[in-house]
Amino acid sequence: AAVILAHNHPSGVAEPSHADRTVTERLTKALSLVDVRVLDHVAIGHGESISFAERGWL
Repeated sequence: AAVILAHNHPSGVAEPSHADRTVTERLTKALSLVDVRVLDHVAIGHGESISFAERGWL
């Protein structure tokens, strides 16, 4: 099993925050306990999206 996480930034700025990276790390560790992989996490802003996987953060 696997998931792709996504969330929006109401500010419109898609750049992931430190908190975004921290929660992604925690979710990845927690989901691994039940054999679920996190394939990507996408932060969405106004007209832009940023993939954690593309940045090598997963």
